[in-house]
Amino acid sequence: MSIAMLLDSVASALPDRVLIGAGPERTDASAVAAAACAGAHVVVGAEVDAVGFIGIGGPAFPTALFASALAGVAFTPMNYRLPADRLAELATCLGARPMLIVDDEYADVVKYLDVLTYSTGEWLALLAGAASAGPPAVEVDDDAPAVVLYTSGTTAKPKGAVLRHRHLTSYVLQTVEFASAAATDAALISVPPYHVAGVGTVLTNIFAGRRLMYLPSFTPGGWLDTVREEAITQAMLVPTMLARIAEHLGGAEAEVPCLRSLAYGGARMPRPVLEAALRAMPKVAFANAYGLTETSSTIAILGPEDHREALISVDEKVRARLGSVGRLLPGIEGRIRADSGAELPAGEPGQLWVRGEQVAGEYLGDAPLLDSDGWFHTRDQAWIDPDGYLYIVGRSDDTIIRGGENIAPAEIEDVLVCQPGVKEVAVVGVPDDEWGARILAVVVRQPGATVSADEVKTYARARLRGSRTPDDVAFVSELPHTPTGKLIRRELPALVRASVRS
Repeated sequence: MSIAMLLDSVASALPDRVLIGAGPERTDASAVAAAACAGAHVVVGAEVDAVGFIGIGGPAFPTALFASALAGVAFTPMNYRLPADRLAELATCLGARPMLIVDDEYADVVKYLDVLTYSTGEWLALLAGAASAGPPAVEVDDDAPAVVLYTSGTTAKPKGAVLRHRHLTSYVLQTVEFASAAATDAALISVPPYHVAGVGTVLTNIFAGRRLMYLPSFTPGGWLDTVREEAITQAMLVPTMLARIAEHLGGAEAEVPCLRSLAYGGARMPRPVLEAALRAMPKVAFANAYGLTETSSTIAILGPEDHREALISVDEKVRARLGSVGRLLPGIEGRIRADSGAELPAGEPGQLWVRGEQVAGEYLGDAPLLDSDGWFHTRDQAWIDPDGYLYIVGRSDDTIIRGGENIAPAEIEDVLVCQPGVKEVAVVGVPDDEWGARILAVVVRQPGATVSADEVKTYARARLRGSRTPDDVAFVSELPHTPTGKLIRRELPALVRASVRS
């Protein structure tokens, strides 16, 4: 089953349902499907073997995604925030004969490339002016690549993850009820198109029959205004965005009467930030969605009831679930394994391995990374409690080895972020001749706070084993994150050195 069938199903059942846009630019399902068919004819007629997209979210993105699927070529949304030379390099590596769809502000990046290119405006105008036609006569295998997404590269050079049609459709069919949205439902999309959530949110919302609206640039006030003015019912944010909204509100309620559900994910969510957001939006159902590019988006969810129960519970075991990513979705199996490969019991930390129809585990130019039984090594350190709640401790590459002991930075971060005066904290290991590594805590203070390095160490020492107490504490104005909220841990030592010099 091609991902294009997700759109076709909705267009057949609900042709007049508005699926994209706001105000007079709203487009219904039949028009979106017609535009995708017209786009597919453009792709087939140009005899290209790949389609790349460089731009922010908007109407051009979903039509390009579905047009590529109908034409049977892989679609690659690229990180428009990359340096121009890197973007140009990626553009030329998409295929032997690629086509690009590019926002005007990024046109200079590709203007010297010998590649067929349309601006997003030209693309939409071309589709609007096309004669009515059905899809091209192209047979698309469900095992063919549908989307190629480049990983964030927070710990290594970005790699092209290959998601085949069967992976993406499996994810959608397992998590979304067809045409389940009301005609008044609207989802506000704030994640970029090149993120797996940017693709997944198009597929899931359209299959549900829910209108998509894109927020071109994020500010907390702008997000709140849009949610109110457009009667947004569903939204998705990365943790840094939710943190900025909570800070912007300053303890006041958000006043978002139509908003029913809010999903967040893509990075660790500091518990104080989450608690503040839950109190600011007491009638909104929160969901923590955990997944990877290689797993075609979400594989575990901490649902609304879990959030509210944990927030008011006096049982610390239940309250701690706010730090989990919830339970694995139906169709997904998970195992925690030791470095030796042996399966570990509940409560024991180790490496997370997952298996399921939506799990791809494949990169461009490499053999699939699934083992002989279909298991994929996520390279996330994690543990699962006896009730099935999954806790992500961090990436394997982040582990600090100090005196022969493995220390996960998250163990320390989760404690220090609750210290009064601390807004954000990241922990990293730095080389040490005696112990192998020293623990460096990089702290962002709350505005006006004067917490000192000694106070941070004392706070940690009172709550953690001695081996987990930071050896050094540095203060910076902000931590380095990707646009999707992931901490770029490898940049921390240089950031600290720069702050000392200044």
